[in-house]
Amino acid sequence: MIEEALKNIIKEYPTPLFLFDADELRSRAFKIKEILNANGNKTGLCYSIKANPFLIPQLTDVVDKFEVCSPGELSICMSYNVKSEMIIYSGVHKEEEDITEAVKFGVGILTAESVRHYGLIDKVAKKLEKKVNIILRLSSKSQFGMSIDDIRQILKENAGNKYVNIEGLHYFAGTQRVKLKHQREELMMLKDVFSGLREEFGMELRLFEYGPGLAFPYFTDEDRSDTLKPLKELADDLYTAAGFSSLTVEMGRFLASSCGYYLTGVCDVKRSHDNIWCILDGGINHLNYLGQMMGMKTPVIITLPNKDSTELNNTFGLAENQTLCGSLCTTNDVILRSFKDRRLESGDVLVFCNTGAYTITEGLNLFLSRNMPVVLIKRDGIISKVRDVTPTWKLNS
Repeated sequence: MIEEALKNIIKEYPTPLFLFDADELRSRAFKIKEILNANGNKTGLCYSIKANPFLIPQLTDVVDKFEVCSPGELSICMSYNVKSEMIIYSGVHKEEEDITEAVKFGVGILTAESVRHYGLIDKVAKKLEKKVNIILRLSSKSQFGMSIDDIRQILKENAGNKYVNIEGLHYFAGTQRVKLKHQREELMMLKDVFSGLREEFGMELRLFEYGPGLAFPYFTDEDRSDTLKPLKELADDLYTAAGFSSLTVEMGRFLASSCGYYLTGVCDVKRSHDNIWCILDGGINHLNYLGQMMGMKTPVIITLPNKDSTELNNTFGLAENQTLCGSLCTTNDVILRSFKDRRLESGDVLVFCNTGAYTITEGLNLFLSRNMPVVLIKRDGIISKVRDVTPTWKLNS
């Protein structure tokens, strides 16, 4: 059982810590690929490493592509010996030196986010005399990508270019998108865009990189009976999209969330103003659930008591108003406003589930110079430490 495994972990490693279950991650990735490739379909799966770069080595033999969005993320992939042809280099800010590094490394595809981006890629490709494959990112009315008019301008300018090869389009509209009608509508729109550009410019545009932004259920009031349900319901529409271009589906949160556990210890419990305040050794500097709204929503939590429940005293009475707070000196550091599972004591450990995506990268790690937590990977029953406790005070001094 997962609780026994977690109890053994806290005997050996200090909290706070992250544990990522590679077996769960890989199992989910294979299930996603099975759904994407039903009926003989050939849809690729791309992992957006911004969700959790620590998972890259667990996916190199599973996914088809890795999306990186910064020079630092490219360096991470290089340090993990990710094959250059597996990388799609996106991101709204890429300068000439970044593009030069990527082209020299042999990155498989560069995303052009603007006319300026295209110009920089063209300049670098000609300077290095290397052929570069790119996809043009179409804006979804956000800061990402560009207008259809800018895309047309680039296609005109690129005619006859022997160094820059425009392979297709990239589209991503957002994350945690619950209503699938939006994805269905944009897939229909994108089919018309592909058709119109092919007819106008007489080119293949064979690749389609698409991020559907499917929602993952983090909280106890959400249906978690089948967390793959959104993909299953959108599968036919993705199958249609794969018919008008070679489709790669880009995922981060939807793929990685379920594999993560964040363990944080209760270090103090006190009562004031008719409320019980539980101070944790972690906090919002590590833990971040999208849509949490300052701790008003309840994520899935496993409690690991410091003592047997029959030995607990009842100094504070019923646990109706326990507030879980982190160690930061700010009133914003509230993980959960009302924890009702059981009354907590110092030494108890709380395990926040479904923290495989973004939490590890979105925390306020430098705020108040607290340490970054241990990071563990579990695969085939073996626990490996991939990052030790990391002090941050040196970065603030």
